[in-house]
Amino acid sequence: MSGNGKRYGRAQKLLDESREYLPAEAIGLIKQFPDAKFDETVEVAFRLGVDPRKADQIVRGTISLPHGTGRSVRVAVFAQGPKATEARDAGADLVGGEELVDDVMKGNIDFDAAIATPDMMSSVGKAGRVLGPRGLMPNPKTGTVTMDVAKAIGEIKGGRIEYKTDRTGNVHMVIGKKSFGERQLLENYLTAVDEILRAKPSAAKGKYVKTLTVATTMGPGIPIDTNRMKDTESTAAPVA
Repeated sequence: MSGNGKRYGRAQKLLDESREYLPAEAIGLIKQFPDAKFDETVEVAFRLGVDPRKADQIVRGTISLPHGTGRSVRVAVFAQGPKATEARDAGADLVGGEELVDDVMKGNIDFDAAIATPDMMSSVGKAGRVLGPRGLMPNPKTGTVTMDVAKAIGEIKGGRIEYKTDRTGNVHMVIGKKSFGERQLLENYLTAVDEILRAKPSAAKGKYVKTLTVATTMGPGIPIDTNRMKDTESTAAPVA
């Protein structure tokens, strides 16, 4: 068995598969999982009672986590003139106008998030077939088409993330790194839960959050009790 498999197996043994966990218990278990050779990402996965094939049931938006994601995010800004200078001064990793659009259309995508000023969108739209499938297309609904490029750059690099239901009604969201403290992970988790509940479509019927799981990159998923997914207490006995 590989090292990764052994770590997963040891982590799996810490779980009681007959029950669901409270948030603080799940975070506590994650901190007890054997460490990988890198700082694993911690993610929450919601399975929602929505039909994403219907426009009025798509759940999407942006969220700023109080403790960030722990990720280093490369930001590209499509802008010209003074706004391009503003973007560079604000710490953008790539800045350009038509030449940056041309690079993207050639498949040169060395960034994790994209921002554009409104006047650039007619040009950026040409690269939609490349940016869209990667979730990188600037969108005014998510604050990535804006004249305030400095603010947008600061928010993205500070931990703001975008989320959207996939075709089966799931939402995946990063809430930090395994090296974060338990309180940091719990506060990021609660922020994510609050955001998903806030974004509930009025057209959604029945149980909204069907399942909720917390997991690390290399670890097993920990099921959360959806009836108590905002409960910050822990009732579990310490794991030996």
